[in-house]
Amino acid sequence: MTRSEELFQRAVKRIPGGVNSPVRAYGSVTEAPRFIQGAVGSKIFDVDGNAYIDYIDSWGPMILGHNDERIKDAVIKASENGLSFGCATEKEVEMAEFICERIPHVEMIRMVNSGTEAVMSAIRVARGFTGKTKIIKFAGCYHGHTDAMLVSAGSGVMTSGVPDSAGVPKGCTEDTMIAVYNNLESVKQLFDECNDQVAAVIVEPVGANMGVVPPEDGFLQGLRDLCTKRGALLIFDEVITGFRLSFSGAAGFYQITPDLVTYGKIIGAGMPVGAYGGRREIMEMVAPAGPVYQAGTLSGNPIAMAAGLEQLKILWEDQEIYTRLYQKGQMLYDGIRRIFLEKDVDFQVNSVSSLGCVFFTKEKVVDYTSAKTSDTRAFSDYFQYMLHHGVHLAPSQFEAMFLSDAHTEEDIQTTLELMEGYF
Repeated sequence: MTRSEELFQRAVKRIPGGVNSPVRAYGSVTEAPRFIQGAVGSKIFDVDGNAYIDYIDSWGPMILGHNDERIKDAVIKASENGLSFGCATEKEVEMAEFICERIPHVEMIRMVNSGTEAVMSAIRVARGFTGKTKIIKFAGCYHGHTDAMLVSAGSGVMTSGVPDSAGVPKGCTEDTMIAVYNNLESVKQLFDECNDQVAAVIVEPVGANMGVVPPEDGFLQGLRDLCTKRGALLIFDEVITGFRLSFSGAAGFYQITPDLVTYGKIIGAGMPVGAYGGRREIMEMVAPAGPVYQAGTLSGNPIAMAAGLEQLKILWEDQEIYTRLYQKGQMLYDGIRRIFLEKDVDFQVNSVSSLGCVFFTKEKVVDYTSAKTSDTRAFSDYFQYMLHHGVHLAPSQFEAMFLSDAHTEEDIQTTLELMEGYF
């Protein structure tokens, strides 16, 4: 028995499912989770001494690679003054100024502790600002685990959300409407059925929790136009795409201006942090400036701010990183497409710059319904082979692959050679 297996046996006795977040579980790929001891650059190391090329990057924030010396030094220096004060610090101000002065659609910003909290707060502000109650989200887009966002939809538009988790009362989701990703008509239908009582449309500008599903041409602009016409706010959930597709995130990448945006752990360089921001007139609704209450004892934690600000400064000063990531994405995902075509495998490879996903299906993946046509057993077999040959992928068909600036051409070629050997 490996050390990881031993730890997992201990974990399941004290931690539900043996993990502190379901995304870490390996149940769908019939493996025990790998317990990680350390990481550096593009590599991650488990407690059994195995090294892997890592394509999870802590689910996105390690855009510079693991254990970057500059980030580590910033954390060590900040920690010398203390870990938490529960009071205002200069770093919070510097972080807010740095983001707002460089992201045109973020005039004010509030720090929180996670992407889930950022989304919850942005939705509350949208309702407070518009005086409306209905929220439109998309099937397959994940916006954290607050009650109102845990809604499933099946293959079509629903006029009332059905809770997707035990413990969520139906009343908590009855104002959450479900549309079909990449389908503007489904959004228009909901606006009509709700008699223009929609406070906001929230969307992952690149779907990254049903695998990777890029927006089709005109989809995001169509949402922008609809929200403007109907008096609703457009919220971009950029927990995955923020500061990754470009410094301005997907909003900058696709040249679409949202009213509100949410960010996740990338602004903490992997530390537990999130944020939401947008137009000044909307954000001034937030307490203590306005009537929409939101608070957090540890929000703006000085260590997280130090780590995140250092990472954002590096990204701002070296924006060629986005060109490099795009090129690496082309090398990896185009390479996978070539292999699958040569091997005559039923597949789709969806990618946007450094984000990508392999689907084992003949059907083009454009939304949640088409994503679910993927052969998850085929994915499980592929995942196990790659893991046992030193490549660390997300242990789920419906998660993204992430590249970092630390991934080398050799890493990518090694990955492609392994895939070619499997198929």
